[in-house]
Amino acid sequence: MSRISRRTFAALLTALAAVAAPAAIAQDAYPARPIRLVVPYPPGGFTDILGRLMAEKLQAGIGQPVVVDNKGGGGSTIGTGLVANAPADGYTLLLVAPDLAINESLMANRLSYDARKAFAPVMQAAWSPMVLVSHPSLPVKTVAELIALAKAQPGKINFGSGGNGTGAHLALELFRSRAGIDIVHVPYKGNGPATTDLLGGQVSAMFLQYAVARPHIEAGKLRVLATPSGKRSAAMPDVPTIAESGLPGFDVQPWFGVVAPAGTPAPVVNRLHAEMAKVMQRPDVRQKLASLAAEPTATTPKEFATLIDSEITRWASVVKESGAKAE
Repeated sequence: MSRISRRTFAALLTALAAVAAPAAIAQDAYPARPIRLVVPYPPGGFTDILGRLMAEKLQAGIGQPVVVDNKGGGGSTIGTGLVANAPADGYTLLLVAPDLAINESLMANRLSYDARKAFAPVMQAAWSPMVLVSHPSLPVKTVAELIALAKAQPGKINFGSGGNGTGAHLALELFRSRAGIDIVHVPYKGNGPATTDLLGGQVSAMFLQYAVARPHIEAGKLRVLATPSGKRSAAMPDVPTIAESGLPGFDVQPWFGVVAPAGTPAPVVNRLHAEMAKVMQRPDVRQKLASLAAEPTATTPKEFATLIDSEITRWASVVKESGAKAE
């Protein structure tokens, strides 16, 4: 190598180092400003409670404020689309739930993003079990009895839900298909009105989050038949699963986690994952989630990506078979 070429090579290395240094420094310094956690649902529900709990504890570990920003509407698509188009720098995150996967097929022609490509999964944070509950006037106490009654009286049993295309609605469609029964779906504008009518006996049964149903079950106003989760929940160990009640393999359990925009640097994703995993191991966080009948978890980014992908595939088949439509 000639002297001139050596000098040129050295200058090139210096220039490359100068370009790379700011990025390295910025990465090492992450986070250097507040982080926004978008919750694509209105305040008050489980997603909002979980988001605020994680934000409060996360900021202590990363040394920067974590601000919860509720962007409800469009079945979670408004807030989700906002984060899909945000800079991939780790400063805008999204709390996700099964709607992320369901909407891929339910709203296929209306989405501005592809859930498989638009996000970098960070971590699944929690499970929150549902229960299949009925009004006491319905003369059944088990899933087997419910199926038998539905077969004896096709089209006579009404199931409520918080709306067309919601997780509870699709859980019902899956149950109806797997059990081979004819039951009537009655959609409401939200779980609140649906639960009110279930308590009043206007509809006979419903899939409902256990945290919402528990006080009504304890008061004797609702009867719990089973949980659609693949295994019994620690929050209700005496409640059988639908799978062990005659429909093997039935497994529907709401999951919740955090994603970042696609392209977020791996070191940033890994830092967020590490800090969030610490949050989910905190005794006070675990105690709070237990009070809501939820179970903390801390999957790797790859494991969470696999879950999201499998959920998109699973719900696409349910939507296609049932003909479910978004409101």
